[in-house]
Amino acid sequence: MNLKMNQPIALNTVLLVDDNAIQAATRQTILKRAGYSVQSALNPARALEMLQRDQFPMGVGAVITDHIMPGMNGAEFVRELRKTMPALPVIVISGMEEAEDEYEGLDVRFLLKPLPPDQLIANVRDVLQVEQQGAA
Repeated sequence: MNLKMNQPIALNTVLLVDDNAIQAATRQTILKRAGYSVQSALNPARALEMLQRDQFPMGVGAVITDHIMPGMNGAEFVRELRKTMPALPVIVISGMEEAEDEYEGLDVRFLLKPLPPDQLIANVRDVLQVEQQGAA
């Protein structure tokens, strides 16, 4: 992560990547109501740009991405992300069970749609706690 020395990481900040604006807005609302700070990007290229330009003053604790997106699918996005942020927790949400194979070796949590709000929140909480324990 491109963080300055001694800069705290906001483990409650989530970057949400989904080309479906309705799904992105719904997930953003669910996570915000659960107490998370959420930034959204409607395409993976924009998400990578936001991360590379360090547009998160307190850092990002986790990324949630869709699998099927125009221009770059979720697996391609995660491969690019891993070049600069190998340890950042990533949750992939897809309606295609067979897509999980594309994430082999990329250290992601793969979840299938439909994903009820309580499961979304529980998985985000879990990956952020794991990240916090790793940072301690």
